[in-house]
Amino acid sequence: MDLNLKVGQTHEIQLEVTKNKTARFYGSGNLEVYATPAMIALMESAAMECVEKGLPEGYTTVGIEVNIKHIKATGIGMKVRSEALLEKIEGKRLYFKVEAFDETGKIGEGSHARYIVNSEDFMKRLSK
Repeated sequence: MDLNLKVGQTHEIQLEVTKNKTARFYGSGNLEVYATPAMIALMESAAMECVEKGLPEGYTTVGIEVNIKHIKATGIGMKVRSEALLEKIEGKRLYFKVEAFDETGKIGEGSHARYIVNSEDFMKRLSK
């Protein structure tokens, strides 16, 4: 498998906090603030997109580990962005530093690991 990945590559994505991204909507809390699971999903998306163009045809990555701190609340209507930095490559395991920010500063940080899989083979194993 030929990978076109480099330690140090980064990717950033952004979204606006809406009602369907709140803790109340996710069921992870009672308040209408940006949900921790939504922040983690944004971080995972940034990491996935960071490496997807460097993978061979038919391959993708799946999340296998998250270690995240949600350090500040964000209200509806605010913009949130996540940055992923590829820190280490160990065979098919990819390790990222991930951070999230709203318009006022850092709201989350941590680490995330993804594993490279052949998409078709992965889905076939699920159907058995």
